[in-house]
Amino acid sequence: MTKSNKFSPEVRERAVRMVQEHRAEYPSVWAAIESIAPKIGCVPNTLHEWVKKAEVDSGQRLGISTSDTQRIKELEREVKELRRANDILKLASAFFAQAELDRRLKS
Repeated sequence: MTKSNKFSPEVRERAVRMVQEHRAEYPSVWAAIESIAPKIGCVPNTLHEWVKKAEVDSGQRLGISTSDTQRIKELEREVKELRRANDILKLASAFFAQAELDRRLKS
């Protein structure tokens, strides 16, 4: 499942920065998000996710950072590729072992 990135990274960063800068002017973070989201052109839940992710990336909130998430995806891709290569090598090994046995039996 892929998400379309309607908003550029610059817009996301600006929106998060606006929430962080104006947080004190509102009774809660959610109130700030609800006020700022329409100005950016997104729904509050989307902006809230961006804010949470920025807090994780900066170490203010527990969670897996964006760079760690990317590294995990790369490693999972690599593992998948290595498993596929290993399966191919196992099949080739079995094929050549059988061929060697057939050759010896015919001799």
